[in-house]
Amino acid sequence: MANNSVAWQRISPIAIIYFILMLIKNLVGNVVYILPGLLVLYNQVEKNPGFWWPFIYAMLALLLISAILSFYFFQYRLSNQQIEIRSGVLSRKYIDLPFAKIQNVELSEPFYYRPFGYTCIQFDTAGSARQEAKVVAIKKDFALQLKQEILAIHNSASAEMAVDDDSESIPAEPTEHHNEADETVLDRRNLDDLVIHGLTNNRVWILLAGIAPFMEQVIDKLISWSMYWGINLEQYFDFAEKSIWQIIGTFLSIFLTIMLVVSLLSIIGSIIMFHNFKLSRYEDKYIRRSGLFTRTEVTMRLSRLQKIVWQQDWLDVLLRRINLRFEQSNANIANVQPGQISNKIIVPSVTHKECHHLIDDAYPDADLKNVRFNRVSIRLFVRNILLFVLPVSATISYLAISHNDYQALAPIGAATAFVSFLFYMRYRRWGWASDGKYLYIRKGCLGVNYYIFESYKVQQTEFIQSWFLKRRQLCSLQLVLASGSISVPYIPEQQGFEWLNNTLTTVESTRRNWM
Repeated sequence: MANNSVAWQRISPIAIIYFILMLIKNLVGNVVYILPGLLVLYNQVEKNPGFWWPFIYAMLALLLISAILSFYFFQYRLSNQQIEIRSGVLSRKYIDLPFAKIQNVELSEPFYYRPFGYTCIQFDTAGSARQEAKVVAIKKDFALQLKQEILAIHNSASAEMAVDDDSESIPAEPTEHHNEADETVLDRRNLDDLVIHGLTNNRVWILLAGIAPFMEQVIDKLISWSMYWGINLEQYFDFAEKSIWQIIGTFLSIFLTIMLVVSLLSIIGSIIMFHNFKLSRYEDKYIRRSGLFTRTEVTMRLSRLQKIVWQQDWLDVLLRRINLRFEQSNANIANVQPGQISNKIIVPSVTHKECHHLIDDAYPDADLKNVRFNRVSIRLFVRNILLFVLPVSATISYLAISHNDYQALAPIGAATAFVSFLFYMRYRRWGWASDGKYLYIRKGCLGVNYYIFESYKVQQTEFIQSWFLKRRQLCSLQLVLASGSISVPYIPEQQGFEWLNNTLTTVESTRRNWM
């Protein structure tokens, strides 16, 4: 292979742009923590407009210098079927990663790389998250060639392990680079699908919660800016001479305006992340490509698939849409940003028919449509009511009565009934089943999630039984996979023993290599 020598190689200078944007992204990601400082600086700027410019120049200079130093100190070399990476400015980092330990190779192309034919290549392992390695600016053709060589070497090592362990063989991966035309397209997402995904998976409320402590200052600024443009917002909040319907209408209009802005931001985020989404299959691999500004390609071998997750929030249930996740080892999840996680493939807002088609392709023997779930004990609902709902409701009611505030009892009762309803729905959602080969778990509240995984991929089991559960002949189970743990609470003790025994028997009798 080209560049396969003991000499250290430098990445392209275009990586300086990459490092600048990553620094900005980290600053934006921590904006909640620096908001107090920004507010203090803003107050100084109002008193002295020239106060801000030295900070802007210093910040720009710091970003540029940091990016140039990050580029200068980033080096890599390929030798003896391994990749070595040196990086870091103040804190130096050295990675030595043999090709045989690499589980996934992910390519991502930021929009400013595409005209020049560069890409980022990330190597993920099944071990510690610290073993993740990434070369941030190399030629795309070379990256594709390197990817095929790594997969071929890893496949050879896996085949040798399979022979030594008397395990089932794993299909060989091709050493040559295949064309996209050779792949079987399983699913594409259109613009309307991404709009629905943005509406049903709104996470902008997290940002609003972060700026909540500063809402008073934000409102004051909005009022002052509106007065500058000749709009008097204060008159809308003067309720002294307004009827109850006018007050309700005001708050309703404000709520709808906020929801509109939040929904638009969420839709934009969904389009940026999943633009031109395509999920395809080539031999024993799933390949996902998506992204508007940064085009990302994630490859997952079916043998490494840990579980399939069917996820529906309450709005997904109303619109009959599903977010389907194919998950493998989560070892590297700590080092990547949301939407760039290479340990899972997310197919957003699919219909029921599309969802079952994708599940049948990955798990042909699974029968989620016809499986009958066992319910957990109703004592789970009773326990949550007695432990969480009634004590809080009784305490608040007592305080209201002691202050002769009897009008507060009605909303307290309504809140208690609503929370009790949520606990009841959570109890009703819990379910578990097994058909011998696959395990099925259902949970949720207003929405519903289904988890499907093969029995032999369970790595650890835990039988949990408190004194109360033992008296009632109940137990809780926890199953640990490489992609995380899943629990099932308050099931009959005898059924719990049988389920664990059957699962462990399958694990011990099956010696298939799934890494």
